[in-house]
Amino acid sequence: MLGRGDDLSAAAAGVDLLVLATPDSEIKRVAHQVEPDGTTVVAHLAGARGLELLAPHPRRAAVHPLVALPNAELGSRRLVGGWFAIAGDPLAAEVVRSLKGRSFTVDDADRATYHAAAAIASNHLVALLGQVERLSTQVGVPFEAYLDLAADTLANVAELGPRAALTGPAARGEDATIRRHVRALPADERRAYRGMVDAARRLAADSGPGSGSEFGDGSGPREGARVRSGSGDARTPGGTHA
Repeated sequence: MLGRGDDLSAAAAGVDLLVLATPDSEIKRVAHQVEPDGTTVVAHLAGARGLELLAPHPRRAAVHPLVALPNAELGSRRLVGGWFAIAGDPLAAEVVRSLKGRSFTVDDADRATYHAAAAIASNHLVALLGQVERLSTQVGVPFEAYLDLAADTLANVAELGPRAALTGPAARGEDATIRRHVRALPADERRAYRGMVDAARRLAADSGPGSGSEFGDGSGPREGARVRSGSGDARTPGGTHA
C-alpha cells in the first residue's frame, strides 16, 4: 500500500489491479503519476466520476461501493455482499464477485446522477434522522421509537414501492395539520420540514410507473383519495403517522 508522499511511478508494475483510493479531486493527478502498464487495470472508487480521469492507462475501471462506510470496522462488514456500481474493464466484476457482492453498470454520463441518488438514499436519510433525534429529545420521546417507525417504513417501501407506502398529512392533503407542525417546530427546523412536505406532495401526486389502477398502487385508492360512491364523494381513511 502506497500513501501520500510515496513515489507512485512504478505502482502499476507487477500487479493485476491498482486501486486509486483517493478523494475524487485527486484521482486524475495521482493517475498521471503512475507509469502505464498494459497488463494492469487501474481503478478508482469514485461514484460520481468517470473513466476519463484514469487516462492514459489503457485498462481502466471504476468500482464504487454503494455501501455506507461510517468507519473501518462497519465498512469492512458492509462491503461483503454489498452492491457496487462498476464500469470499464471486466476485472471490476471479478472484484465484486470476490466480495460475494452484486454489481450493475453505470455509464460515465450517468454517474453524477447515480451518485446523487446514493447521497439522498444514505447521507440525506441520516441527516433527516438527525432532525428526528433533535425533536424527539425536545419532547422526551425515545429516539428508538422513531427508528422502529423508520425501519417499518423502509420495509413498506421495499414491499409496495415509494408511492404506495406513503402515508401522513401531506399524502392526505391535511394542510391544517402541516401548518400546526410548522408552528410547533423551532425556526431552524422548519426549512427541512417544508422541503420534505413538498417532496411528499410531489410523490402523492405522481401516478408513478407500473400503476395497476387509476389509484396507482394496483389495489385501491391511496390514503386521502376522493372516490365516487352511490351516495356521493367520500374520502378514504388514512393512517395516523407520517
